[in-house]
Amino acid sequence: MLLSLLRLFGLLLPALIPSWRFFKTVAPSPRVEYRLFYRGSWGEWCEDRPRPARIGTLQMIRRLFWNPAWNEQLFMVSCSERLIDTPTVHSAAELARRIAQTLPEHEVDFQFRLVFLSREEDQIIKSVEYESARISRAEALA
Repeated sequence: MLLSLLRLFGLLLPALIPSWRFFKTVAPSPRVEYRLFYRGSWGEWCEDRPRPARIGTLQMIRRLFWNPAWNEQLFMVSCSERLIDTPTVHSAAELARRIAQTLPEHEVDFQFRLVFLSREEDQIIKSVEYESARISRAEALA
């Protein structure tokens, strides 16, 4: 009985703790920022779906089993990485659509960009790798 339990645990362990060799490269992920065009001028850049500053223990345990918001965030990171590596209309449209879904209901134009953060000595440097054209919320959702 104990041997079969250990064998079962040995089979589950790689699924629970994946190997870093699974990834081709380990590099910084792009962050998605957007700004709104309102009353004839552009607003400030804001991070799309910012991470919470603190997560409680129960919420953390729940997120291990059910976290659709994080899955969508991972999909957006994947689209962002593809947009940087090999730009396609699909990746840009997916990012625009998902950002537009979180914007206020009224008609608004927006713009998004992809930024990378890097550390140089004691400073954090933000570099913009992609910046979209002006996008209508209605067109992004169509």
